[in-house]
Amino acid sequence: ERGLIPPGKFIPMAEETGMIVSIDRLILRQACEQMKKWLGRFRGNHLNFVSVNLAHKQILQPDLVEHVAQVLKETGLPPEHLKLEITENVLFENPESALTLLSRLRGLGAQLYIDDFGTGYSSLSYLHRLPINGLKIDRSFVKRIDDVGENQAIINTILTLARDLDIDAVAEGVETASQLAHIESLNCAYWQGYLCSKPVKSEEAQALLVV
Repeated sequence: ERGLIPPGKFIPMAEETGMIVSIDRLILRQACEQMKKWLGRFRGNHLNFVSVNLAHKQILQPDLVEHVAQVLKETGLPPEHLKLEITENVLFENPESALTLLSRLRGLGAQLYIDDFGTGYSSLSYLHRLPINGLKIDRSFVKRIDDVGENQAIINTILTLARDLDIDAVAEGVETASQLAHIESLNCAYWQGYLCSKPVKSEEAQALLVV
């Protein structure tokens, strides 16, 4: 009745009702199934991973690790091709529990990234202990990166932190050529955003992979 509804509108309601857990699990399975198909079709391509966000309520599920392991087994996707993204402030609500959870997920062989980094409540004293593969610089900093000054300084600090920890850093929300130029000038190797492509169906995404 209302057409395509963006995540910003339906996810808060899904979280409030608890439906987000079922949605998360469905998306995880579909993403792994699709990635498995693409790995078989595009051998030798630079396609290395698929990223899946884990919602707060999903992380609180006691069987999360077992569920991820089951999905990987049933879809046949090698775990190193799955990247799980967890929002920064969720991790640091209970750092010790987060450390245990992340260690178990890494034990499966999956990659782990901290999403929306720079806007939450991270503690640097815990960050170096977490078994993560990378940080994703929050889009709010990238959006204002054309304003030379504070935002560039914050991004540069995060990049330096990532290099010191020997992990990746990914700039989120790159939408313009100017933003990309600033990101590249700061020696940020990875980025994502509408400048590359807006969300598309699997058939359209497949066309991009062929290029």
